[in-house]
This record gives sequence, C-alpha cells and structure tokens, in this order.
Amino acid sequence: MNNKGINTLLPIILISLLLIVSGCSTTNTSKNTPTTDSATHAQQTDKSATEPTPDTKDKLSIMLDWYPNAVHSFIYVAQEKGYFADQGLDVDIQMPADTNDSLKLVAAGKIDLALSYQPQILLARGENIPVRSIAAVVRHPLVHLLTDANGNVSTPKDLEGRTVGYSSIPLYEAMVHTMISHDGGNPDNMNLVDVGFDLIPSLASGQADAIMGGFINHEQLILEKEGHAMKSINPVDYGVPDYYELVLTASEAGIEAKKEQLTRFIKAIQEGQKYVTEHPEEALNILLAHENETSPLDSEIETKSLAILLPLMNVKGQPFGRQEMESWENVRTWLVEKALIPESVKAEEAFINLQGE
Repeated sequence: MNNKGINTLLPIILISLLLIVSGCSTTNTSKNTPTTDSATHAQQTDKSATEPTPDTKDKLSIMLDWYPNAVHSFIYVAQEKGYFADQGLDVDIQMPADTNDSLKLVAAGKIDLALSYQPQILLARGENIPVRSIAAVVRHPLVHLLTDANGNVSTPKDLEGRTVGYSSIPLYEAMVHTMISHDGGNPDNMNLVDVGFDLIPSLASGQADAIMGGFINHEQLILEKEGHAMKSINPVDYGVPDYYELVLTASEAGIEAKKEQLTRFIKAIQEGQKYVTEHPEEALNILLAHENETSPLDSEIETKSLAILLPLMNVKGQPFGRQEMESWENVRTWLVEKALIPESVKAEEAFINLQGE
C-alpha cells in the first residue's frame, strides 16, 4: 500500500480507537454508579432508623364530658406544655356529639378515655357496660339544688307544694327525693318537671321554684351574672353521698391492653393540674385559646369557675386523681337503695387507681 493510502486510513483508525476508549469509560462509570447509590441509600436508611419520629409516640384519645371549660384546664395545659409529649403520648382531645354516648364509645373501643361522673359509672355497670374510673377529677358534687336567694325555699322540705325543674336525668330526681326526705318533708308533694336543658330559663322566669341539675360553677354563675341572686343547697348536707362529680374513665379491655400508657397519661395530667393550681391565670389563657367556636367562653365566668373548682379537685397530701373505696361503696349503696342499680354491681370493680402514691 502506498503512503497516500496509509494517510487516508489513519484518521479512521484514530476515530475508532477513541470510540472504543469512550465506550470502556462509559461502561466503567455505569458499573460504579449503583455501588455509590447503594452506599448512600444505606447511610440514609441507617440515619432514619436511629432518628425518632412523631409516629413513635403512643396515641390516646379522650372525649370531654362537655365543651371545653375551666374544669378541663389541666388537660389543655398538659397538651400545651408538652407534658403528654414528655410521657411519649400523642393525645387527641375530642368533644362529644352527645353527652350520653361517651361511655358507650369507650366500652366499644372507639375512644380510649372519657370524662364522666361517678354515679354514671355505676349506672353503666348496672347495664353491663364494662367501664371503670381510673381517676377522680372533681372530688365533690358540683350539682346543687339552686333557688332564688330571696325566695321561699330555705331548705329542701320547703319544696313541698312547689315546682322543681330537673334535666331529664333519673339520678337528679333521686337526689331531690333524698334531700326532701332527709329534711323531714314529703317528696311526693312536690311538682317535679323535666325541663331538659332549659334549667336557667325555667328558674329565671319563675316557672320553677328551684332546679336540680345546675352546676355551681356554671349555671349558678350565669344566673348571678344576669342579676339573679342564687342560693345553692349542697345535696351532701341532706342525705346524698359525697360523690366524685367528674371522673376519668376507660374500658376494662382498654385498661388491660394499655395500662402502661394510661398510667403515663395520669402522670401528665398530674403535671397539668399542678401547673393550673400554681398558675391559674396562665392556665385559663391556654384554655380560652382552645374554646369551641360553637360554645364561646366567658372569661369572667371561667375565672370564677376555676376558683370554685380547684379546692374541689385537689387534696393536700394526695396525688391528683386518687380514689377511695369508701366513696365508691357509699355511692353504690345509695344507688341500690334508690333501685337505680342492681345489688350485683360491685364498688371495687368500678374503679382502679393508676396514679402513684
């Protein structure tokens, strides 16, 4: 081959060599890339495995007995101040669509906890609804017999021949009967009228001489703010046992399955109540920030309400929430006497203390 032919082939040979080298380089790069990506992915996976996430907290749900108000301050403080989070809990606070449904929802496992009333727990157990109280929130009755301070009712026996409005609950009917009988009157001579939720209007308008079912930290305060001087008669002074007005409730199955989580919940609300007791104004501000838009709060009413509540919630020398067997037995005995629950309902099965000493 002459020199001219060789010179013609050289460019072609060089281009071919460049293509071969380039192909090898690309092949090596493609082989190395997965190795690098795998190492990076392994590092990321290891990192995510060691970092805690919000999902690692135990979830609990609690249903209030009513719309948010002063008595619930300790719950919202525990949420706001991180006491639930400190106990590894993610707590969902719910309002009831119907105040009569909460215990059934707890028993069915739809919610973990509900605020209810000590007599209601025993009544529910009488209907084979398997719920138990795990803490006493308000240790004394808030429901008093309310009447006009300037009226003709000084003691329960004065209700003979008069009209008493009550809010559809057989328990309140039994309370009025007990109070009048204990005071030496005849309850059959009173006119008991079911006024439903119209307790305030029935008393304010004079349609009722007294009401049973009104709370001293709510209805009484509203009536007084509207210019009606009120007299409250404590049922405990007239034969009704000194019951826990508000208790924290769980199902038997829930207590068995989540006893450790529920105990941590109690610790968190104890911290919440401690803060409320020491900083009532700040605690109310936290509560007011969570008011329900359908039930706005009156800061003046809630301030007075909390002042009434705190002495009825706290016991010196005892942890917040502590329950006593004597209280449960006294209430059980009274409910049996009033034929509201069967004899088979046992006081010791209606509650459990999960908080520390």
